[in-house]
Amino acid sequence: MSTVTNPADFGKVAVLLGGWSSERQVAIWSGEAVLAALQSRGVDALGVDLTPERLFQLKSEGFDRVFNVLHGTGGEDGTVQAVLDLLALPYTGSGVLACALAMDKLRTKRIWKSEGLPTPDWLVLRSNEDALDAGIKLGFPYFVKPAAEGSSVGISKVKFATSAVSAYRRAAGEYEDRPRVVLAERMVSGGEYTCSILDGEALPIIRIEPDGEFYDYNAKYISNNTRYHCPSGLDQALEKRIRALCLDAFQLLGAEGWGRVDFLLDEHGEPWLLEANLVPGMTSHSLVPMAARAVGLSFEDLCWRILQTTVANTLNPSEAD
Repeated sequence: MSTVTNPADFGKVAVLLGGWSSERQVAIWSGEAVLAALQSRGVDALGVDLTPERLFQLKSEGFDRVFNVLHGTGGEDGTVQAVLDLLALPYTGSGVLACALAMDKLRTKRIWKSEGLPTPDWLVLRSNEDALDAGIKLGFPYFVKPAAEGSSVGISKVKFATSAVSAYRRAAGEYEDRPRVVLAERMVSGGEYTCSILDGEALPIIRIEPDGEFYDYNAKYISNNTRYHCPSGLDQALEKRIRALCLDAFQLLGAEGWGRVDFLLDEHGEPWLLEANLVPGMTSHSLVPMAARAVGLSFEDLCWRILQTTVANTLNPSEAD
């Protein structure tokens, strides 16, 4: 990869923030943080609260590349990536196919399972009856979640059959014109963890102690009582094995650049992959910046490194280091 030392080499950079998904507010927080970091390093960066109409104008507005911090629908599912490809604008993160796959937890889990990677058992819920049957098939408690939302939007922990239908309806978006695909997933007890990926390297694992029963939206973005441990406290050999597993899981989806793989550890210390996040949060509570700090990268260093991957993709082979 080419190493950029002069911020002018990046040209004019659009930091995509906000957007139109259910994760809009998080994408504003992330984008503002990234924008400030890049500007502090002298990068000619401008925040763009993206709309579908504005997306098609980025090239004509003189932007040379894009730092995408749009979470959820549009920015993380391959839609924005497809348009940027058509515009020939280099962008951070993964391409269309990987983003579409990772945004769909159902297909992600199917790919991982088909390749022999561990992921908790699941069921697809299509009705209230399916939701009621899930407890019998998976055991209580279990989790119900939308297959294509991030930031723990719409997720519930179902402890009793009496709450199964309401959990299913919440995940499905009962008031939306197009109901979401919903998964019921076997609960794995033993701890919540995440492994960040940066330019082909798995960073130190973070162990999460959520404020509440699980790592929901409040625990992620609102609460100051969620605790994060990096180093994770795992045995060194186990951590090395799991980091390799997470990098494998990331690359199996065709992902590149940067991202995060979330997993659980069971009572025997065995990992179970949950999902891949290809446009992770970049807020004060976010996990990728935390893992980067553990290897000596400041937030500004991290943003620079991520943006630098877009330059490598635009160089001729003879120009690369």
